Amino acid sequence: MDKEKCLEMLRSMLRIRRFEEKAIEVFSEGLMGGVLHTYIGEEAVAVGVCSNLRVDDYVAGTHRGHGHCLAKGAPSDRMLAELMGRKTGLNKGKGGSMHTIDFSKGILGSNGIVGSGIPIVVGAALSAKMRGTDQVAVAFFGDGATNRGSFHEGLNLAALWDLPAIFVCEDNKWAISVPKRRSTKLEDLSVRASSYGMPGVSVDGSDILAVHQAAAAVVARARRGEGPTLLVCDTPRARGHEEGDPQDYRPKDDLEAAKRRDPIEGLKTYMLGAGMLTGDEFEAVDKAIVQEIMEAERFARQSPFPRPEEALDDLFAEVH
Repeated sequence: MDKEKCLEMLRSMLRIRRFEEKAIEVFSEGLMGGVLHTYIGEEAVAVGVCSNLRVDDYVAGTHRGHGHCLAKGAPSDRMLAELMGRKTGLNKGKGGSMHTIDFSKGILGSNGIVGSGIPIVVGAALSAKMRGTDQVAVAFFGDGATNRGSFHEGLNLAALWDLPAIFVCEDNKWAISVPKRRSTKLEDLSVRASSYGMPGVSVDGSDILAVHQAAAAVVARARRGEGPTLLVCDTPRARGHEEGDPQDYRPKDDLEAAKRRDPIEGLKTYMLGAGMLTGDEFEAVDKAIVQEIMEAERFARQSPFPRPEEALDDLFAEVH
C-alpha cells in the first residue's frame, strides 16, 4: 500500500470519527431530532470498501450510515446541516440522521429499516447491467440483517442474474442488544454465500488494509461482470446501539476489547512503523480534519430551518 493511498484512507477515517464526535455534541445540546447511531469504531469498513469505488458507483447504508456517506464523498457541512434539520442539508433538513441521500455521489440513502438497502442495491446493480456500464453497487448492513427476508431474496436475485453487487456485512455481533450467538447458529456469516452460488469472504473489519485489499478484489470481479460477492467484516461497535444506550446487556470485557481494536490507531501504527508518517504529521492531518468539522458546524448552525410551507415540496414527481 503506497503512502498517498494510506493518507487518503487515514483522512477519511478521521473525518468520520471527528464528525461523529461533533454529532454527539450537537445531539447532547438538543439540536438534533430523533436518535443518533454513530459509526465510531467501524470506520475501516466503509473507508476500506469505498476507497475502491468511483463517484458513479452506488452505495446504500444503514441506520448507522454517516460513515458510509462520508466515505463515499458526501460533504461534511451539508451532512451535519441535515442532522440538524437545516434547509442547507443534503435533503433540505427533511431526512435527518437515518435518511441521508446524495445522488451526485452515488449515495442511494441511509435507511432506518434493517436490511432495506439490500433490494435497493440489487435494483441499482440490475440497472447498471441493463445499461451496459461497469458500475458496481454496494449494500452495507449489520449481522442482524442477515436473518431477514430482504437479505435472502436480494442475494438470491443478485446471484441468479450475475449482478455487479457487493454485499458488505458489518458483523459487530450485536443486533441492538441481541448477541449474534442467540440469533444465528453460524459464527462465520460468509459461508451463507454458498447457498446463493456466490463467493463469501471474511475479513478483519478493524484492519483497513485487509478490508481495502479484499474489497479491491470483489469490486474488480463485479466490474468484470462475474457477479456478486458477500463480504463479511468483523468489526466492533465501540459505543451503544444509539446515544444514551446504557449497554447493560453487554459484558464489560466485550466493550473494552472493542475499544482496543480502534481502526484509526491501527492504521496510524502501521504508517509510523513503515516510515510513511511521523507523529507530527499525524497531528497535522487530524488538526486539519478537526478544522473542517468545526467549519461544518458553523455552517450548519448558521443555516436556516425549512419554512413550514415547504413541507410538501419534493413529495411528488411530475409524470410526462
